[in-house]
Order: sequence, then structure tokens, then C-alpha cells
Amino acid sequence: MPVITIDMGKTDVERKKALIKNLTKTAAEVTNIPAEKFTVLINELDGTNIGVGGLTLAEIKAAQAR
Repeated sequence: MPVITIDMGKTDVERKKALIKNLTKTAAEVTNIPAEKFTVLINELDGTNIGVGGLTLAEIKAAQAR
């Protein structure tokens, strides 16, 4: 049973549904493994637990909002 894992910032349910659907569809097409065999795990991380370029994602978003 293939597992697809994605770590990302928090997002809404509709985006998670779209990710699960599209990741599964694409992986099934590429691997020729039936879609029902795939498991998708979404690990949502708080913006203070993600760092890019030495700043947390929360800091980056706050700077962009100014």
C-alpha cells in the first residue's frame, strides 16, 4: 500500500480534499497502481514550525501583511 505524505502549513478542508484527490489520481496514473491502494497523509504545521530563509512562516506572513 503506497503512502503519500505531505507536510505543509494549515489549510482548509476543501484544499485538503483537492490535494488528496489530485495526488492520488496522479500517483495512480504514473505508477499504474489502483487509486484505492494509496493512502495520503497530510501533516499540518503551525506557521511557527516552518522556517524559510531563516525566518518562520509566521514572520514572513506578518511582514507581507505590512
